Amino acid sequence: MTEVKFYHNAPDRLRAACVITSKAVAQGHRLVVFAPDDTTARAYDEQLWTFQPGSFVPHVRANSPLAARTPVLITRSLTDLACSDALLNLAPDLPPEFSSFGMLIEIVGQAEADRAMARQRWRQYKALDLPVTAHDLGRSAS
Repeated sequence: MTEVKFYHNAPDRLRAACVITSKAVAQGHRLVVFAPDDTTARAYDEQLWTFQPGSFVPHVRANSPLAARTPVLITRSLTDLACSDALLNLAPDLPPEFSSFGMLIEIVGQAEADRAMARQRWRQYKALDLPVTAHDLGRSAS
């Protein structure tokens, strides 16, 4: 059963995604990052290089020859992927085939449109009887 974690109230969604990715990799997780389009995938990729000076989070596109040996895969498709235990969703909707992952991570920004879409996804996960937890990034930042 997929465990769903919502990290909400993020001042910068992509930066929060990078921080959470870094922590997941440090804990030994293999992570797939579902980016809905090339613009989001490129911005996330670039931020992984710059969000913490002096640090490096190994990541590649899912179609890279190095994908099987890299802990973070960035993709627009969740089919035919190397084994990973966690999925980070950067799309506004439920990611396809999310149930094949043990953990699903959702990051919610502060904009009302982002929050409304996240509420809808929350309701959908709850309707599927999945365990869903919330973590307030605004509270942890203070």
